[in-house]
Amino acid sequence: MLTSLGKFLRKLRIDNGEILRDMAKKLSVSSAFLSAVENGKKKVPEGWLLKLGELYSLTSEQILELQEAFLESKNTIEIDISKASFNNRRLAVSFARQFNTLDEDASIMLYNILNKRSED
Repeated sequence: MLTSLGKFLRKLRIDNGEILRDMAKKLSVSSAFLSAVENGKKKVPEGWLLKLGELYSLTSEQILELQEAFLESKNTIEIDISKASFNNRRLAVSFARQFNTLDEDASIMLYNILNKRSED
């Protein structure tokens, strides 16, 4: 089943007169891998957002659409806590356990806290 990211990539290829093999070559992957990413069977490599933006001179609107599709395609997020402090490890585990039970207000509050911190 084609994902939102897959639909975006397919449209991007068609708009640029390319086939799957052409885009795969530009991304330095096999056609089979690109197809698996489009169909949600493989994880999207992290560097693709930037690479696609540069390769295809995407507009800000297209970049936003790509980011949304990229986030939607990611079912899991992995974080390395091996070098984190005890309190940060505890926070990460607690957040992971409670993630699916957060209501919208709590999600917005946490998001704002984390983004304010990163802007400082």
